[in-house]
Formats: sequence, structure tokens, C-alpha cells
Amino acid sequence: MTTESPAKVSEFEHSNLEVLYTAEDISNRVEALGRQITAEYAGKDLVLVGVLKGSCVFLSDLMRSIDLPLEIDFMSVASYKDGTTSSGDIEILKDLTKPIRGKDVIIVEDIIDTGLTLHRLIDILGTRGANSIKVAALLDKPEPRIKKEIVVDFCGFEIPNRFVVGYGLDVAGRFRNLPYVAVIRDPDQL
Repeated sequence: MTTESPAKVSEFEHSNLEVLYTAEDISNRVEALGRQITAEYAGKDLVLVGVLKGSCVFLSDLMRSIDLPLEIDFMSVASYKDGTTSSGDIEILKDLTKPIRGKDVIIVEDIIDTGLTLHRLIDILGTRGANSIKVAALLDKPEPRIKKEIVVDFCGFEIPNRFVVGYGLDVAGRFRNLPYVAVIRDPDQL
């Protein structure tokens, strides 16, 4: 008795995904952001702070496009939620490993939407004596922005209010490894 193996389905060519930004689009934009940061931070003591987990892919590519001495560090935070929205209260799950006093910090995020968690993170890091704190985000989704004063200093792409995956962004842990950013056409078909 032989059993047929199930057909192999490519995660990268998933039919339920609509590509929003190709790998080439992302690469070109990240390189441009790297040039901008290189010009603005020449002679400064730069630290990139990646917010885990989503920022890891963006941070990796961004730091390799910045032609300056720099350090990287990571934070992991959890937002308390009432079921559907972030309250802005955060729990630090992983803190920085080195002090940022006297350094110029860029918080690196995969996506900014409501801004509540990022606003609180900026407040927390602001008490630690950094010379400056700015924000780099691959994606900025301003439509649901609650904290209007959030400024994305280094923005890859501004996107509409749609749920996106890929290039570090996930749904239930899936699709982070996609080399592009995509919209899920039908969330019920995952």
C-alpha cells in the first residue's frame, strides 16, 4: 500500500497573500534609510534598539546599510490588552543589556499603528539619559494612530489600515520569513 505525500505548498507563493511591497522595494527603501541615518548620525554614538520580535529582519538589513560605527541592543515588551486594543501600558519582557546614557538612540520597529506602546517605550527610554531618541519603522500605519504626537523619523513605507505580514511581521507566529510584505486576502483561509 502506497500513500501519496501531500502536495508541497510554497509559503512564499501562498495564494491568500497579496504582495504590497516586494523584496526589491524593501531593499531599495532600507538602503535609502541607511544613507539618511549615516548622514544624520556621523560623529555620534549611535545605538539601534530593536523591538522584538518583529523588527529583527528590518534591523538586520538596516544596520548593514548604515556606514557608521554603531551598537545594537534589543527590548521585548508586551502590551496589556482589553481584548482588542492596546492600553499603552507595557511590561518589559527583555530590557537593554547596556546603558544608553550619552548615546543617540534609534528605536527600530517593524510597524507603528496606534502608537500607544511606542509612546510608552519612548517615555521609559527617555528617563535613561540618552542624548536623543528617534524612531525608525519599516511600516507606518497612521490611520489608527491614537498617540498623534508619535513621529516616525525614518519611515520605510506608509500603509493603509490593513493587516500585513512578512519581513518580520506575523499572524500567530506565521509568515515572518516572507521576503516581502503582503496583505492577507482572507484571514479565515489560513
